[in-house]
Amino acid sequence: MMALASVLIAAAFVRPLERVASLDPIRAQAIYDSRAVMLYCETPLEYDYEARPYRLVPGVCELPEFSEDGLVCTLRMRRKGLTSRDVKRSLERLRDPANVSPGAWILKNVESIETPDDDTVVFTLKSRSHVFPWMLAMSYAGIRREDGSGTGPYKLKSWWKNHEMVYERNMAWPGWEGVSGRPFDEVRYLVIDDVSTQWLMFLKGEIDFLGEISRDNWDALVDGSGRLDPKLEAEGVRLVSAPSLDVLYLGINMRDQVLGSNKALRQALTCAFDSQRWIEFHSGRVQYADGPVPPGVDGRLEEPHPYQFDLVRAKSLLAEAGYPDGIDPKTGRRLVITLSIGRPTQDSREKGELLASFFAKAGVRLELSFHTWEAFLRAVNEGRVQMYMMGWVGDYPDAENFLQLFYSKNASPGPNHSDYKNADFDAAFDAAMSAGGAEERNVHWRECQRIVREDCPWIFTHYPKSYSLVRPRVGNYVPSAFPYGNERYLRVNEK
Repeated sequence: MMALASVLIAAAFVRPLERVASLDPIRAQAIYDSRAVMLYCETPLEYDYEARPYRLVPGVCELPEFSEDGLVCTLRMRRKGLTSRDVKRSLERLRDPANVSPGAWILKNVESIETPDDDTVVFTLKSRSHVFPWMLAMSYAGIRREDGSGTGPYKLKSWWKNHEMVYERNMAWPGWEGVSGRPFDEVRYLVIDDVSTQWLMFLKGEIDFLGEISRDNWDALVDGSGRLDPKLEAEGVRLVSAPSLDVLYLGINMRDQVLGSNKALRQALTCAFDSQRWIEFHSGRVQYADGPVPPGVDGRLEEPHPYQFDLVRAKSLLAEAGYPDGIDPKTGRRLVITLSIGRPTQDSREKGELLASFFAKAGVRLELSFHTWEAFLRAVNEGRVQMYMMGWVGDYPDAENFLQLFYSKNASPGPNHSDYKNADFDAAFDAAMSAGGAEERNVHWRECQRIVREDCPWIFTHYPKSYSLVRPRVGNYVPSAFPYGNERYLRVNEK
């Protein structure tokens, strides 16, 4: 019995995961939902697991064919067990206004979806869109049969809400054919709220993978030279690092009477942000952020930010903005700016206090306002904040996905939470979207980034780095900014 038990345990991949709210693809708004959905669902297109830069490969469908004018996109089915009608039904359900899906936006440019036969799906687009194929690899586009079942590599075995999800391998999935190595027979997601508990469970070998390492545990994990703790190294544990396609920032409400119309003040606050001290606070696990488009994305602007950390310049710009020495002439007192923060954790409080110290050195007082996450989002969307701390996780590796956050037509409750409006930016954005090729498009994307850097509707704080701890029995792990459903690629190391 003991031998059998050890074999069963070895066949299960175990990792912590935040609470999953829904297994319905059209409701997969959080990254945790997307992970759970993409284990049992397949999408029309997928990411190549190993290729960097990222590229698309066939999923349920072959890679798309576009008409000469770019308005007709044709997909051919390749996965048995599904037909073009399944694709159409799933995507029509996604864009049905009655379903109020948070992912309906990925199909907002689709005029119609037609299925001339069981093997062909034809999308007619309202305008040319070079990013449309990326959207067909998102979890929102998960395809299900009419009874709601998926055809992915795993099937849900049990779900104890807020505690554990267990998936078992779908032996009928065609993707298993011809694979080398032994896939995991089960995937177990455990809800473990306390990061210290996660850490202890990893040390005991009770979980195989740790994707988020707290700052408190980092110093015990890695020495000053960046080397993994010798004890873990001796056990065969790997520390895997990779850049992420995320950007963290302090958003400025452009509707605010103090900040919205005063560009020099926004520039001053940007110059007051001590990026090096911020990186040190994060134990070197983040990268300096110089704009909205992170490294590794085609079209990124590779020029120095015009408003880098410079206290002397920050004070000069404050005077230019009408606040000499940080004093508000209307009150005769120090200028006060309020930063709204969602989720009042110890970490977010420490970050807020550090930011306050940055602005204090320039002469500005920063007050912190903490909210529940739901109340925070409502306040941001309704413009009831002055500044806010937020991040953007890239949906796909294209500059458009990051620059759309400044497009005036996407103002709140859309992704342009700052309600930023600039006619020159919009013109450059529109020109990029209608460009005939990547080279022409990137010229306009870079101009968009120059405009945003000059206007300072955001203070860019950092690009996160991804660090993962992987136990030696987990083989073929490749870090990805799009990890949804990637457990299918893992293999059991039998050694």
